[in-house]
Amino acid sequence: MEILKIPYKGFYFNSKFFSVKDADDQWEVRSPSNLDDVIINVTSSKKMLEDVCICAHKAAALWKYKSLEERISYIQKVKDLFIKRVDIIAQVIARETGKPLWESTGEAKALAAKITVTIDHSLKLIKSEQIENILPQVTGITQFKPQGVLAVIGPFNFPAHLANGHIIPALITGNTVIFKASEKTPATAQILAQVFHDVGLPQGVFNLVQGRHELSKSLVEHKLIDGVLFTGSYDVGLKIKKQLLEHPEKLLALEMGGKNSSLVWKGTNIKKAIYENIVASFITSGQRCSCTSQILIHESMYDEFAESFVSAINNIKIGHWADPVFMGPLIDKHAVSRHLSGQEQAVNEGGELLFAGKALDLKNNGHYVSPAVLSFKEHKRSSVYQNRELFSPQVSLYKVKDFDHASSIINSSGFGLVASLFSNDKVLHNKAFLDWKVGLLNINRATTGASSRLPFGGLGKSGNHRPSAHFAVQYCTTPVALLKNDDSFSGSNMTGFSF
Repeated sequence: MEILKIPYKGFYFNSKFFSVKDADDQWEVRSPSNLDDVIINVTSSKKMLEDVCICAHKAAALWKYKSLEERISYIQKVKDLFIKRVDIIAQVIARETGKPLWESTGEAKALAAKITVTIDHSLKLIKSEQIENILPQVTGITQFKPQGVLAVIGPFNFPAHLANGHIIPALITGNTVIFKASEKTPATAQILAQVFHDVGLPQGVFNLVQGRHELSKSLVEHKLIDGVLFTGSYDVGLKIKKQLLEHPEKLLALEMGGKNSSLVWKGTNIKKAIYENIVASFITSGQRCSCTSQILIHESMYDEFAESFVSAINNIKIGHWADPVFMGPLIDKHAVSRHLSGQEQAVNEGGELLFAGKALDLKNNGHYVSPAVLSFKEHKRSSVYQNRELFSPQVSLYKVKDFDHASSIINSSGFGLVASLFSNDKVLHNKAFLDWKVGLLNINRATTGASSRLPFGGLGKSGNHRPSAHFAVQYCTTPVALLKNDDSFSGSNMTGFSF
């Protein structure tokens, strides 16, 4: 397989790539699968951010006047290029994140699919509504208009798909976008920017800046930014929310982390439950906000489940993204350290180590680890580990006998993204729906995997009640009430006033 050379092109705005001048930050990106693979060298400048924001602001005044059909015609061209370049995009994702090529290809294919879903289904959510005689001789209309300039701040784990999930609905609904990618995946961001450039979008409609924390902070606070669409950790999301406390006029949509639970209830298909939970716990090396962090098993099935679950881990292949493996590396050395220190903390807090996570020395020099599985006799609200998102291949097992007690554990972490229930009892399905404080509920399937035709977003520390996916068009627009009547006038009908 030919490995692409990726020269750094700088910031993208005014329909051009601009070399970074007066750089105040620079870093090198190496593949976590092979630290000898230098992918790209990045430079950044906060001074250039002003020009990008002005460019996007000017473009917003023109782009919103394009008809929906015109905007869709541009985005259809983006879709065509996403399909044509799927293999190139997949390889860059794989190199930067370390995800196996099969998984990175799935992400690359999702880019075009998002466009189809948005155009064919999601736009119906913001269709104008007209009500005749809402007042005497007055027609009432609900219409949706764009927010303006939206900053999209993307994550490293799905550097193309999750950012694209904000970008596409934002552009189609008439907003302009400034995309600030994760500093860990700048090459993926650049290759996406090249697609938007090659379809000939008008100047300033799509823009890209590269930077780390300080540039993100400046972007969020900039006076010309009308909204911030963020995907990432709870800690960073909380910092952004604090930044905007004195800017209530700015829209903020947060997609944050998860401490996701799976409840395996009595009478379910145990073989399926084991398979689904193995996948959900360790896919993407545990680096998904929807990965399973804790599995609660009914006492009647616990011993069989735990034994088979731990045994199945030996079948997981770990290695380089180009090899036929299930798990790649963690994103960097800090993630490796967090994985190892996390299981140590778990043991110190009473957890029993059933399968030890270790740093692996494989043929490629990368950030490889083995999964970790722990067992806890009880769930403690005071436990740091049991309420912490590690973002690594690490899962805890609990034996339960009471559904309500299991529900209290599921709701205890403060996160509320997704939970799974393995049961054929429809009464319990409804009870989980009503009682569990999550934005996504999966029945007899893993916590991972979602549909763009449904809402995606969490409660509590996982989000701020602005679900993405199918519903992204709603936070990309503002509903406006219009009252209309004709211009005929027959005199005042107000009591006590004549005209």
